[in-house]
Amino acid sequence: MARQDTSETPGRFKQIGLTYTMTRRVDRRIGWILAGIGLGTFGVLLAIGFLLGHPVYLGILGFLLAFLAAAIVFGRRAERAAFGQMEGQPGAAAAVLDNIGRGWNVTPAVAMNRNQDVVHRAVGKPGIVLVGEGNANRLRSLLASEKRKMNRVVSDVPVHDLIVGDDEGQVPLKKLRTTMLKLPRVMQGSQITATNDRLRALGDLMSNMPMPKGPMPKNARMPKGPNGGRR
Repeated sequence: MARQDTSETPGRFKQIGLTYTMTRRVDRRIGWILAGIGLGTFGVLLAIGFLLGHPVYLGILGFLLAFLAAAIVFGRRAERAAFGQMEGQPGAAAAVLDNIGRGWNVTPAVAMNRNQDVVHRAVGKPGIVLVGEGNANRLRSLLASEKRKMNRVVSDVPVHDLIVGDDEGQVPLKKLRTTMLKLPRVMQGSQITATNDRLRALGDLMSNMPMPKGPMPKNARMPKGPNGGRR
């Protein structure tokens, strides 16, 4: 019989401790809030137990519900604190996409400009979702170019584009995951696999294009084809 790995439990406790420490840096009241929710829930159930003549049963139930309520609140506030620390940092959207869940194939940084505005791609049941982070004005042309590329390769697949930000028409980082999960699901598993294969072939084709190594010198021109040079 295989032995249970005893390092898993200490690992979980350590992870919870690190998460609490990170959350407390942003949310200084987290300890008091969790204690209040836990004690409040337990106290209410215990009081009801005394009124009904079953303090032991309601006390046990109150303890379990108190732990559950505190865990739910802690999870939500920890997630909010994590988003608060990531917001405005390069690659924050890619980090959210990496944790979006099963059923999505995420490719970070499929397009980028010299200002480091970047577009990430996710393929799932809603189709292709292009997520841009950076300057919104520059991202619009970058997203439009990427959408044209997608339409040439997978013209039968819906392509959505989102820009991460807090301005009108943009998606806040903390709402990116829920926004993508709310998109209408129009593709089946086989269609998602076929789309990923076609996009992967496109990436391989572009990566195999002959490009000069090292930085491009100023005023340099791309080499012309065999029929495009001067005689």
